[in-house]
Amino acid sequence: MTIHSPKLALGPVLYYWSKNQLLDFYQQMSGAPVDIIYLGEMVCSKRHSFNTGDWLELAVRLSAAGKEVVLSTMALLEAESELLTLRRLCENGRFTVEANDMGAVRLLAERNTPFVLGTGINVYNSRTLRVLAGLGARRWIMPVELSRQTLASIQMERPVGVETEVFVYGRMPLAYSARCFTARYHNLPKDDCQYRCLNDPEGLTLSTREGQAFLTLNGIQTQSAQTCNLLLELAALRELNIDVLRISPQAEGTGAVVSAFAASLHGERDPVTAAQALNAALPYGACNGYWHGQPGLRQATTEVM
Repeated sequence: MTIHSPKLALGPVLYYWSKNQLLDFYQQMSGAPVDIIYLGEMVCSKRHSFNTGDWLELAVRLSAAGKEVVLSTMALLEAESELLTLRRLCENGRFTVEANDMGAVRLLAERNTPFVLGTGINVYNSRTLRVLAGLGARRWIMPVELSRQTLASIQMERPVGVETEVFVYGRMPLAYSARCFTARYHNLPKDDCQYRCLNDPEGLTLSTREGQAFLTLNGIQTQSAQTCNLLLELAALRELNIDVLRISPQAEGTGAVVSAFAASLHGERDPVTAAQALNAALPYGACNGYWHGQPGLRQATTEVM
């Protein structure tokens, strides 16, 4: 009996890191056991550590290292300059593009260019997926708030030729706003934010009045404070024939996360032990509630399959 083995993907960096930090990170990831690397600025165009040319140059280098490279577009466009960058990405002619808004979908569909549906596109049922597949979508990533049960239903009616990707590790991207939460926190206008995101390489933690970590503020993006970790769900992910598992880069420890998932996929490490080791290092704990149809910040017990 053949056991389905999904590929490992590294999502785009969602935080504002310096150019040297980005270069060091991707140098490390070029030798890591990941199959797919998503590159690009998805959250805010004011994050200027890399420009479009830098991302394309990095894409060439990582491709030469044997990685499948995908270029990620922004989730919320507000300026003509951002639209020009979007067009350049969609017309790059070499690398697959991850569309994170319907404007990107339209540009890629007009060019008959196959693309990936990113976390910025909400696909909640198979009918929506069929429509987008007809426009050229060849891979979609399940919205983090959907459950395993919902995913199973979509998988049963998934269009032929479309891969499924699941966000399996990282602070979950939950929402986007035209307002910059980081600038507001520092009492600065959005247009004069002074690039304060550089001071928070994993975002700002928002806690409840009772002191429980609740959300992470990352510029215009809202994330979970807890870290989603679906390593314990590896057997279920294989059973559902998931094609790609996405790990979202964090400022510290991403290499260890990638190694834990890769070793577990190859049968070289027990997923339970590996998940426990990863969770022990998390500042606000792990969560998998959405996967089990529960509130997202919960850590639900996984049944042994």
